[in-house]
Amino acid sequence: MNFASTRVITSDVARLVDFYERATGTSATWATEDFAELRTPSATLAIGSTRTVPLFAPGSARPAENHSVILEFRVDDVDASYDSLRTFVEDFVNEPTTMPWGNRSLLFRDPDGNLVNFFTPAAPPEAAARPEAAAPSVEQ
Repeated sequence: MNFASTRVITSDVARLVDFYERATGTSATWATEDFAELRTPSATLAIGSTRTVPLFAPGSARPAENHSVILEFRVDDVDASYDSLRTFVEDFVNEPTTMPWGNRSLLFRDPDGNLVNFFTPAAPPEAAARPEAAAPSVEQ
């Protein structure tokens, strides 16, 4: 099995694609006017129209109702990203903050209200290369 992508359903694909292209500096690949993907070396963000939902199961996904998922992007410099994002992001949840696990983090919302986290690992480079550097570990 291979994790392929995260898909966000929206009523305005063009608006959301434009937002993520500006935020990430990554150009989208459009399959149709109802579906586009922003591919990075480590993950793909797919953006689909509400018109695609009935193809899976009518009513199974609703746009702008996410309250549990955070889309996370590792960036070189959170503070520089913040300066750039301030020109078009309307809803910052927090300003750049150093988290207890060491990451420098910036949390904001996209135009549909989805949470987005830009983070920079504050750990040594060899630790930052590990996947678990993206979030705190959960001790049981």
